[in-house]
Amino acid sequence: MNYDKNTILNILKTILSIPSPTGYSKLIMQYLKDELNKINIPYKTTNKGALIVSFTGINDDYQRTFTSHVDTLGAMVKGIKENGTLSMVPIGGYMMSTLEGENCTIKTLDDVSYSGTIQTIKPSVHISGDEANSLKRIPENMEVILDEKVFSKNDVAALGIDVGDYICIDTRTTITEKQFIKSRYLDDKASASLLMYVIKYIHENNIKLPYTTNFYISNYEEVGHGSSAALPEKTKEFIAVDMGAPGCDQNSSEYSVCICAKDSSGPYDYDLRKKLVNTCKKNNISYKLDIYPHYGSDASAALRAGWDVRTALIGPGVFASHAYERTHVDALLATVDLIIKYITEA
Repeated sequence: MNYDKNTILNILKTILSIPSPTGYSKLIMQYLKDELNKINIPYKTTNKGALIVSFTGINDDYQRTFTSHVDTLGAMVKGIKENGTLSMVPIGGYMMSTLEGENCTIKTLDDVSYSGTIQTIKPSVHISGDEANSLKRIPENMEVILDEKVFSKNDVAALGIDVGDYICIDTRTTITEKQFIKSRYLDDKASASLLMYVIKYIHENNIKLPYTTNFYISNYEEVGHGSSAALPEKTKEFIAVDMGAPGCDQNSSEYSVCICAKDSSGPYDYDLRKKLVNTCKKNNISYKLDIYPHYGSDASAALRAGWDVRTALIGPGVFASHAYERTHVDALLATVDLIIKYITEA
């Protein structure tokens, strides 16, 4: 594989550093546009703010579209309490226990940022004893402690913080010497970084494609309607590049590209899955097939919206999804290899 893993990791680190909970994707979308503008790659922006890059192939009537999403989990301020703490409501499917003790940033409508920490309402065993351990980790029992000298609801309001302000949870991104990547939001910024790399790879190497190929960067996937609209109209194959989910009784791996046969939305297209598997076999790409019972993708959203497309779901294996996640550079490279080999073969 003649791919520059350092470039991939640099793209990933930058994307991870830009907060983008669903509905607050303007900063990361602007970064992606700036990167495309630097190398004169044209793109389109949908009304919802998604980004589409297209490369015209020999066959323009049969088009392939790959999608990944840059929106992430997050939270919003639900209310300001009388003691100056913030109640919160999650965006996306968190296990609330994974947020306990995490640092965060509150973004106001005036683009002012404040730091804080997410805690339970009984964070100290020295005060609450066993109740601190037995307290259910649910949104009603979690709150944000601001790093400001605030003692009342009025003190917080004076800062400009209000209901609906975004709460961006720190990613704690770390890349180890043995090339493990640990961070929040590898779902799906790992795959988004791979699509950005593939876009640049095609452009810089002047690769001629057998079919027109589109790359759709979505920004509402975590709430279920990311790519439900504005697909390129000639799309016949719609491939979501998201993540595999290694875990108990699963076949996925942090060191491979994972190909999903079925998730909560039902089976993906049989023939398209077979083509992807055969591409892996032909090119000796490490892959794993799997089924995810509690998963849905942007490909699922497209089908629910009524698009007449064949769908597939692939991506690097990401451990502990929707928590503090982990993958390995091997999975990133395998996923890139599958995408590039697939789009360049007739």
